Amino acid sequence: MNDAPTWVIDPPSQPSLPVVGERGRFPVRRIFCVGRNYAAHAREMGHDPDREPPFFFTKPADALVPDGATIAYPPATESLHFEAELVVAIGEGGVEIDAAHALDHVFGYAIGNDLTRRDVQAAAKKLGRPWDMAKGFDRSAPCGPLHGAADIGHLSHGKFTLSVNGVVLQDADLADMIWSVPEVISHLSSLVELQPGDLIMTGTPAGVGALEKGDSCVVEIATLGRLTTHIAVS
Repeated sequence: MNDAPTWVIDPPSQPSLPVVGERGRFPVRRIFCVGRNYAAHAREMGHDPDREPPFFFTKPADALVPDGATIAYPPATESLHFEAELVVAIGEGGVEIDAAHALDHVFGYAIGNDLTRRDVQAAAKKLGRPWDMAKGFDRSAPCGPLHGAADIGHLSHGKFTLSVNGVVLQDADLADMIWSVPEVISHLSSLVELQPGDLIMTGTPAGVGALEKGDSCVVEIATLGRLTTHIAVS
């Protein structure tokens, strides 16, 4: 007897990321994002950078965009912003994970760009509404290939830049995070049960700004290479 499910519509494809040095791909389950995890960025957004508990928002897994892609300028905004980020891929799930052991749960790291409809976000903040349509829209999560932690180790520091059309606009170090990667994993796992396939975008440094049609945006993180995203001319 065949107990395999049948579907009334074709099921969606599994979002995934390539893994450097591997033929197989990393299946992506959920994308969690940390808000205001760099003090200077918190200040530029008008917030106190004191070490308050981190907060999180999400993007759908199918918002992923591969390195080198050209994407359309999204609808419903006149202020598309870039946000360069380190991405952490969870390989072993857990709940209430101790920060001292959190890195044992990390499969690897990638470069990400948390694209944001800033005007939509500002309107939502003013009205006390969720940020979903500001952060979780189609093609809002450009992400480069994963580098396995077994190959490169764990990243706690390293130069971190974003440039648009060759002009550097974000320049920081991963060590500037308010909450380190182990602390982020520990806190998030106290809110949800992390699962293999989850991604965590760990926040952006100061210098966020707008992208226009025709722009090329490049994020570089030491040891991870670069992530390039092009905004279509029309």
